[in-house]
Amino acid sequence: MNGVPCTWMRGGTSKGAFFLAAELPSDLRERDDLLLRVMGSPDPRQIDGIGGAHPLTSKVAVISPSEDPSADVDYLFLQVTVDQARVSSAQNCGNILAGVGPFAVEHGLVPADPEHTSVRIRMVNSDGFATATFPTPGGQVDYAGTCAIAGVPGAAAPINISFSGTAGSTCGALLPTGRVVDTIDGVDVTCIDNGMPTVVIAAADLGATGHENPAELEADTDLTERLAHIRSQAGKLMGLGDVSTTTVPKMTLVAAPLGDGTLDTLTFIPVRCHTAIGVLGALTVGTAARIPGSVAERIARYRADVVRIEHPTGFFDVDMDLTYTGDAGVDIRRAAVIRTARKLFDGNVYPAPAATHTEDNS
Repeated sequence: MNGVPCTWMRGGTSKGAFFLAAELPSDLRERDDLLLRVMGSPDPRQIDGIGGAHPLTSKVAVISPSEDPSADVDYLFLQVTVDQARVSSAQNCGNILAGVGPFAVEHGLVPADPEHTSVRIRMVNSDGFATATFPTPGGQVDYAGTCAIAGVPGAAAPINISFSGTAGSTCGALLPTGRVVDTIDGVDVTCIDNGMPTVVIAAADLGATGHENPAELEADTDLTERLAHIRSQAGKLMGLGDVSTTTVPKMTLVAAPLGDGTLDTLTFIPVRCHTAIGVLGALTVGTAARIPGSVAERIARYRADVVRIEHPTGFFDVDMDLTYTGDAGVDIRRAAVIRTARKLFDGNVYPAPAATHTEDNS
């Protein structure tokens, strides 16, 4: 059995396998089959692979030098479904993005500067761009630091990520329906895509407080069925077509903040309820909170340029500078977040055999 060079990294509040594109099969079907065997899918426990039996820990980043003059590296994100034989490139992942810059430096794709290094990243899934800046004292990536982010124990070095070209990255427009608010099944929603197609709904409109435990909401079949029906219709309005087998759009319930945040959130991704919120999901919801009349803005507590998004395990700050010009026109001048990342192991991963013979010993 041949091993495949792999780096396992935590990026933000997710974990995933990082590969150089040159180390994976060029044929996409062969590549996806390999990744399923690496992660241990399909199996609810992913017991025969390195996946963590949850969407947040069954992720893959594929990195390569970029031919785009605006970027240093290309980053392709792949979501490996836990209990199905499916690998999807339909969305970005901003948490895994946090590990791309350090990975690129450590694998010689980008030279390190003496103190801090900035890596320009093309997000292949959506053709958007991000720049990650992180400490490299003495030309070496330093993961240690004092920056703490909600949902991750301890502290690490800060990674500043600024975005450009994310508006409408999947749907073709920031507000893909051309409206700030749509009504689906009698419920007001804001359909928005600033890096992550998202449907924003007031929790109260679905009979929830927005402060429930994620497991509690997942177990509420009436609510989840209603969300699924709204999501199906919103997907068509957003130009995504039939979304029954896709991971986007995400569904975010918003409510008044419990602490000093701008608003509180619970996000379905799209079936499991996130214990935090994704980077690009936070960027998108934070954008909605700044657009007059949106479902999020109606509830939001204003905090100048910083939108503090509360979630079940803490909060997420998004630095936003935008102007709403009316008629669904929005000019986004700045969008940035702070994340952390850490290399967990580096070596070879050994995928399960392509075909497994099961012997009946009964």
